[in-house]
Amino acid sequence: MKFPIGIKILGVGAGIPSTIISNADLEKLVATSDEWIASRTGISERRIVAEETASSLASEAARDAMGFAGIKGEQIDLIIVATSTPDYLYPSTACMVQADIKANSAAAFDLEAACTGIIYALAVAQQFIASGTFKTVLVIGVDLHSRFLNWEDRNTCILFGDGAAAFILQASENENDILSTYLRSDGSGAHLLKIPNPGTYYPHPDKALCKDTEKFVQMNGRPVYEFAVKAVPEAVHTAIERANIKLEDVDYLVPHQANIRIMNSAAERLGMSKEKIVSNIDKVGNTSAASIPLALWHGIQSNQIKTPSICALVGFGAGLTWGASIIRWNAKDARSK
Repeated sequence: MKFPIGIKILGVGAGIPSTIISNADLEKLVATSDEWIASRTGISERRIVAEETASSLASEAARDAMGFAGIKGEQIDLIIVATSTPDYLYPSTACMVQADIKANSAAAFDLEAACTGIIYALAVAQQFIASGTFKTVLVIGVDLHSRFLNWEDRNTCILFGDGAAAFILQASENENDILSTYLRSDGSGAHLLKIPNPGTYYPHPDKALCKDTEKFVQMNGRPVYEFAVKAVPEAVHTAIERANIKLEDVDYLVPHQANIRIMNSAAERLGMSKEKIVSNIDKVGNTSAASIPLALWHGIQSNQIKTPSICALVGFGAGLTWGASIIRWNAKDARSK
């Protein structure tokens, strides 16, 4: 699909908690080891919130992205926050960010598609800009899964970290940095990965049926893994086809940071070298909706990602949901001028 208005990616930013939980720290909580975690997931440590909230981390990422793009809050027309762990059921996290960064003229709402949320949010932002409804859009992914982890369950507590990351998008007459997007879902797999409570389905009218574990992340790891290793290549191939480019035109694969084995398997199925994978899972773990832009941000900060380049962003997660976006990264940090 060709859009009447192009979209320029002006900046990216991050909000990362200061507290570090290493694999050695987890050895004191559950029957596990640094070697066991690192060899199976690629994770060495993760960041966990202390006093921070979803909205405060999201605002930090927003300010970082705004500094990168060289824009102020009053220039933002729309804020979309992808999150599964908002501060409140309402108001939205996006509205709290809007007030915090003084984007006084912006519309704001949250979007929930779990770990694929940032891909969904980019697609929604693309439609609003392409239709001419909004000119400048702030897209944020943020999740605080540490508040929903059973720290006695080694199958889940070793995986997740907290974080936020953001994009600034703007309408452009001459350029288009979002080459394609592709979104999918399969609700028949909803039971495989979930946090049952809070939600209006809970508490049960008969409180005796409520289980303490229902406030924690619940995951059936094997089928989720099998789903992911198939979904990632399928999403990337389809997005590449929609972008009217070839696989060899892609400079970097920026996948959801869930498990290094999934990333390596997906790259192998795509026929891409591991050197093209952008990953920060060793330092931050699975930050859910934040993981893709946070990995991109780290890749830029470390000079792994060069300018200009074409990146395949690909996500998967609860729902089940999955999707991909092919972007052109060509932004310059306004603060370095």
